[in-house]
Amino acid sequence: MVLRQIDALGHCGFAVVFITMASGISSGQWQEVLARSALAVQRRNFGLDFGAWRDVLPEVRRRWPHIDELMLANDSVLGPIRSLCPVVAALRSGGAGLFGLTESLQGGPHLQSYMLLARGPRAVSDLMRFILTLYVSHSKWLLIRFSELRLARWMRDRNHRVAALFGYDRLVRAAVTDQDQCRRLATAHPALSDLQQLTQEAAVARLRQWPVNPTRHLWHILATRFGYPFVKTDLVLRGLTGCGGLDSWDSVVPHDAPCPLPVLRAHLEVLRSGPTGPPN
Repeated sequence: MVLRQIDALGHCGFAVVFITMASGISSGQWQEVLARSALAVQRRNFGLDFGAWRDVLPEVRRRWPHIDELMLANDSVLGPIRSLCPVVAALRSGGAGLFGLTESLQGGPHLQSYMLLARGPRAVSDLMRFILTLYVSHSKWLLIRFSELRLARWMRDRNHRVAALFGYDRLVRAAVTDQDQCRRLATAHPALSDLQQLTQEAAVARLRQWPVNPTRHLWHILATRFGYPFVKTDLVLRGLTGCGGLDSWDSVVPHDAPCPLPVLRAHLEVLRSGPTGPPN
């Protein structure tokens, strides 16, 4: 699946820098990666995705000193289950700035960092500066607090446009018109238990007051209504309170998906049998 993700990014015009914290990669697997990547790096298991990006960015800047577009991505999502090229084209249509697929209001408004695209030399430079000066910790919570939760605000403070392709308001407005989705959300938090009895505007207001995680609680409507190209990996592996219907997650994968179901299931089996569990 990861090789197909590299291929998908290459088809969208990116030179891929592959970073792994896995220790047991065979020579054959490395050759597969090297055939698809402009640079491949094996590093220590520290700092999750932002730590990896921070460690490798100096070499990226040395090799490619004039970058006007930079995508950051991690393998915490299953897919792509649809072509990435239309999604990337939509992100690029925003002009200069920092763009993500989804945003969350939990912990304050922020872009979810599994896929981010900086466009324009100034936005790329400021994103790099943010990462290179980042405090990296063994603590997942501290890392999220100082990286993902701060990044959007940090970029806005420097007058960059920051936006999500599948914005939170857009998703919840669609969700409150869908009875099945409302039933799923009603079990996500006690404050949402009466969501189906509220008017649409009141339900949207409630979901702003008690925000949910789009890639988890709105996974089904993302995939079926908006053509979202991924399913969150830990959602399938671990489940989550309030996420009904996860046993049928595979029903949202089209028959012609770039990563078909057998590939996704094989990836999940590797994660289930591995010593470190699923990615973060």
